[in-house]
Amino acid sequence: MLPSQGDAVDAINKSAKVSEADRIDRLRLIRSENVGPRTFRSLVDHFGTARAALERLPDLARRGGAQKSGRICSVDEAKAELAASHKLGIAWLAPGEDGYPARLATLDDAPPLLAVRGDVATLMRPMIAIVGSRNASGAGLKFAGQLARELGEAGFIIISGLARGVDQAAHRASVESGTIAVLAGGHDCIYPPEHDGLLTAILNQSGAAISEMPLGHEPRARDFPRRNRLISGASLGVVVVEAAHRSGSLITARMAAEQGREVFAVPGSPLDPRAAGTNDLIKQGATLVTEATDIINAVQPIMERPLMRPMSEPDGDPFENDPQGHDRDQITGLLGPAPVTIDDLVRMSGASPAVVRTVLLELELAGRLERHGGGMVSLV
Repeated sequence: MLPSQGDAVDAINKSAKVSEADRIDRLRLIRSENVGPRTFRSLVDHFGTARAALERLPDLARRGGAQKSGRICSVDEAKAELAASHKLGIAWLAPGEDGYPARLATLDDAPPLLAVRGDVATLMRPMIAIVGSRNASGAGLKFAGQLARELGEAGFIIISGLARGVDQAAHRASVESGTIAVLAGGHDCIYPPEHDGLLTAILNQSGAAISEMPLGHEPRARDFPRRNRLISGASLGVVVVEAAHRSGSLITARMAAEQGREVFAVPGSPLDPRAAGTNDLIKQGATLVTEATDIINAVQPIMERPLMRPMSEPDGDPFENDPQGHDRDQITGLLGPAPVTIDDLVRMSGASPAVVRTVLLELELAGRLERHGGGMVSLV
């Protein structure tokens, strides 16, 4: 069982509360063109508030080389999205508010607003992710369910992606103890459609569902890796039950490692291609799992550490850090199609970190920059 199970709640600034005006500003900013979660955080760190960032978007995009300003979400559009969500029992929560998973809030690319449906208390408890093959073997499905059930009995919440195969087996086995479904699309666009009943059962049994996508958003291929970072980011660790080479579950495991989460893998037969990925994870240092105790023993020391949000380096007065023409040309000239770290850009350009970050914001808002994992960027 979890130590002091009644107090086993992840929390950062549990009393934080966002005003409705700020919630609208946040939604407007994240729904504006060329603004993703990392860009959102950079903008707010740079300008102080979402409203101040919205005012500066056109100028930043122009300075980054855009011929015209990108589309900015209007106040009416944001209010309409919030109103439609509330009718379905969906709350849009900011990092630090009750119901926003605290470990997820520590990520650089944490969603500025998270659409939450279900039991808020479940989202504040320690989570273990279980993922794996969509066409899993019977043995894989059985073991995923066994792990989920035993972890639930020990006080953990199971988080997964509501997909076919291992995901649904883990959800079904932990419905009563608590499970969270992470959606790749909007809350009204369940994928796969046949799991709509499973999601209803989860919500009816004190579980929850989360998404960063707007209502009406049908999941596309590129949305699943985005979903996977939420699965790993909200959890203490990720358990991969079965995964072939180049599978989505391995992407989740890689993201978990980059986020500093524990990675667990269930070994399988060398003759079964569905075990090739998990066996490789074990070779690369993932913790081998044959029973739930392996996971519990590994994460208990982590739970005893205080959970802190990384502090951003302050930029000072943003209007005094506008890059000069030669700074902008030099930093842009160091970029190309091959990703480079932001630290390397600072070192090679000789510019201050604040100036480099501002140039990158300009390029991104002009649609000319792509951000990669590990703090790397490249030109589009």
